Amino acid sequence: MKSNSKPLILLNFKLYPETIGKKGINLAKKIATVKSKKYSIGIAPSTDILSEVAQNSSIKIFAQHADPAPIGAFTGHISPEELRTLGITGTILNHSEKKILFQQLKKTVALCQKNKLITIICASDLLEIKKIAKLHPDYIAYEPRELIGGTISVTSAKPEIILSAVQLVKKISPKTAVLCGAGVHSKEDLQQALKLGTQGVLIGHAIPKAKSPVQKLKSLIS
Repeated sequence: MKSNSKPLILLNFKLYPETIGKKGINLAKKIATVKSKKYSIGIAPSTDILSEVAQNSSIKIFAQHADPAPIGAFTGHISPEELRTLGITGTILNHSEKKILFQQLKKTVALCQKNKLITIICASDLLEIKKIAKLHPDYIAYEPRELIGGTISVTSAKPEIILSAVQLVKKISPKTAVLCGAGVHSKEDLQQALKLGTQGVLIGHAIPKAKSPVQKLKSLIS
């Protein structure tokens, strides 16, 4: 993670009714029309549409998960090597909805790094951040478990925790950037997250489930 990189806004499509199948593919195309000189914008579509979105959208695309599996006899796995061949930018790992045992996470990060995939590892508290930072991922996304999916931003509920997270990561893994997740809804949330030292945000329902996702995204980055 380069210090002069633009802050990342990553939209996690999850498996919302609005973001799967043809709806997800069309949403990805619409999001790709939003351009910004200040921010790097990426999306994390569901696994089922990942390949088609990658072929039809000019935007940074992340997988929602990956496994420590090379190409070979690994039924049902998501291989970092295959993700790379599809043109995928990187992957989210250890999301609160898809937790990974640490040893599996360690192997997955190593394989992702070998295949030059950007790694975004989620953490729900400072103890987990301390452990994950030793893997030197590109990003650590801090999402306090109790605020995920809610209407209160972590930047207003626990700003001091964000500061602590940024300082802790900087101490252990200086090249790892911190993303702010959990309850990020507005331009004010984004700006506050950046002021606290993060390098962007991980957003779930606020934009993908908005009545007008494109307009919502534009309002966030304007």
